[in-house]
Formats: sequence, C-alpha cells, structure tokens
Amino acid sequence: MSAVNHDFVFAQEQYQEHGVVVDEVLESLEKIAISIHAWQGDDVVGFENTSHVLTGGCQVTGNYPGRARNADELRKDLDQALKLIPGRHRVNLQGHQVDKMLPGVDRDAFTIDNFAGWLAWSKEQQVPLDIAPAFYSHPKLDNGYSLAHQDKGIREFWINHGKAIRKIAQAFGKQQKSASIVNFWAPDGSKDLVADRWAPRQRLIDALDCIFAENIPSQQVADAVEGKLFGIGTESYTVGSHDLYIAYATSRKKLLCIDSGHFHPTESVADKISSLMGFLPKLLLHVSRGVRWDSDHVILLNEDLLQIAQECVRYDYLSRIHIALDYFDASINRVAAWVIGSRNMQKALLISMLEPRRDLLASEKKFNFTRRMAVQEANKTLPWAAVWHQFCSRHDMPLDHQVIKTLETYDRNVLQKRG
Repeated sequence: MSAVNHDFVFAQEQYQEHGVVVDEVLESLEKIAISIHAWQGDDVVGFENTSHVLTGGCQVTGNYPGRARNADELRKDLDQALKLIPGRHRVNLQGHQVDKMLPGVDRDAFTIDNFAGWLAWSKEQQVPLDIAPAFYSHPKLDNGYSLAHQDKGIREFWINHGKAIRKIAQAFGKQQKSASIVNFWAPDGSKDLVADRWAPRQRLIDALDCIFAENIPSQQVADAVEGKLFGIGTESYTVGSHDLYIAYATSRKKLLCIDSGHFHPTESVADKISSLMGFLPKLLLHVSRGVRWDSDHVILLNEDLLQIAQECVRYDYLSRIHIALDYFDASINRVAAWVIGSRNMQKALLISMLEPRRDLLASEKKFNFTRRMAVQEANKTLPWAAVWHQFCSRHDMPLDHQVIKTLETYDRNVLQKRG
C-alpha cells in the first residue's frame, strides 16, 4: 500500500469516529468548480493593442518575467495551471482580454468574433467561461467615472460595452450548456469629498437597468453586481457601494458579488454570507486576500479563508454560491499564483467539509462554550492533509511539494524566455 493510501485509511478511521464519512466528502468536493480569474496571467492589461494605461483603481506591482502578452500565451499558461488543480473548473475573463481586435471596433461594439479563440479553446478543453465587462483602463473612464458619468455620450459608450459583454457571455453559455456569469464592477467614485452623492448613484442605477433590459435566458447568462468600500483614487466616495448593490441585487433579482478584499480589514466577509443568503437565492464570491489598503493578494490557507469556506459548507450553500478567485500579483510566477490560490481554496473547502459538526452543535446548544472552543481547537489536529493527498492522487495530480518542481520547470522553459 502506498504512503498516500496508508495515510488515507488512517484518516478515514479518525473521521469516522466523529461521524464524518470521508468518501462522501470527496464526492462533494469533486462537484465544486472554481472560476479561475484569467487576469492574474496578464496583470489586468488585456490585449487590445493600445496604449491604455491601467486605471480605475487597478494597480499591479512587481516585474516578474513571463506576463502573457496575448490570448494564446494566456491560454497556454491556463492550460498549465489547470493541469495542477484537481477537479474540473471554469475560467473568468475580463472584457478587454480579447483574442483579436477588429478594425474600428472599440469595447462598445465587441462581439463574439473578438473572442473566437476563447470560444474554440473552451470547447476543446471543456472549460466553461465566465466574463466581466472592463469599465477601466480606457480614455472614456473620464475623471474616474464610467456608467455614472454626467456626460450622456460617455455613459452610452459604457452601457453598450455592458450589453456587448452580455451577448458574448450568451454565446459562451449556449456552447457550454451552463450559464456564463457576467460580473459588473465599475470603479466610479471620487478621491475626495463630493457635493452630491445621490446623482451619480441614480445614473449608475439607470445605466444598469438599461444594460439588463434585454432578457437573456438564465440558463445562458447570470448577471452579478459587485460593490466596493473604496479604491485607489476613490478613497472618499464609491458610487457602487456594497449597500447600493445589496438593494439593487435584491430588487432586480441579480446575483450579489462579495469580494473578500473589498471591505474594511476588520470586517468579517464570512459573517455576511449567512445574513445575505437569508434573502438572496444565489451569491457570487470573489475570494481574495486584503493586506491593509490593497485588496488583491494571492489567497493563503489562513483563518479568513477557512471561515469563508466554513460558511459556504455548514449550511449547504454550495449549490447556491458560485466561487471565483480575484487577485493579481506580478511579483511572483503568475501560473504559480493561480495554482497556489486555487488549491488553497479547495483545501479550505475540504477542511470545512470534514468538520465534525455534531459535537460542536451539541456543545453550543447547551451553552457549553468551553467545550465548543476545545472541540474547535481539537479539530485542527485531525488528518485533513491525508484526505487532500488522496484527492490529488485520484486526479493523478502532484502533491504540493511536487507541484513546486513542475512550476519551476514551466518557469524556466516558458515564462523566463518571454522576457
């Protein structure tokens, strides 16, 4: 018997004593598809072949070699990452990560022709695609405003971009036989105090209503809206706040997207999940790691991530929550950033699924908070890693230390040669 199988049998016995059936847990983990954010691979630059600077509060630091310079390179990097992440997953695009540009066509008139290579790749690799409009890094993000701009012409440009991306998502959805999730985040806001908070919000609401006016079947497209506390350049006022989008998603029957890096560092994103799921049929999670004022670090297997996973698992929300990643780091190997973050998300979900709930709930019901704490701490020593290794082995995937060697080989042979 191999070491992996030997450890797994021991783990099964340990968890069985606490009423956890490990094979059922592995079956559940198998069903979870994480939407992997393509923009980690190109530093959120896109492939429009223009001189657009990175704007809208997006800031990527670091100069590690190997950034994908076109859609072909990005797909090659994603292929490598997906070979190191157990299970079947999705890929999430930004609206400027085009496969090709067409003469005289700007973002307001993009069609599936601009993403033809992605559509073909999705079909060949059997990887469903999600997509988000890019309301940033463009001359028409004027004075920090796009959909909420006071100029009607600028608003219409961005409204048409939103409509175009929904139609592209519809083409994805038709082919992949599952809804393509379209997440709307606009960076609109102000660096300093404003004289009128309401008018831009009214314009944003009207613009979104216009974008969503066409009724696309829910089997093809699922629309989401994402708020933010603040961004770089919008420290004092964010038009699309969390509060606005809770109301909008509830009233318009849209998905609400919660990004774990978009709140004050002392706020618990995990705590929001059960509150919102009492009123919303579904939720989109963008899992990131905030460090002080920066919201987009590679996720680690830390307490914040575990609490988010526990909230998703404990109340059987996984059929109602779409899990996506959203971070970008140019200081490290970008393929490694995908692999490490994705596998950490899976580990957090696995640990949560393996949690022996029976004793915890019994202690809490009796208000025995001492025993509850003792059980929570004791659970941390249970052999979840042996179960994770078995999951990787069943998918013919390398274990964590073996992954490092594979990533370093790809780095030498591909990324370093890009310069």
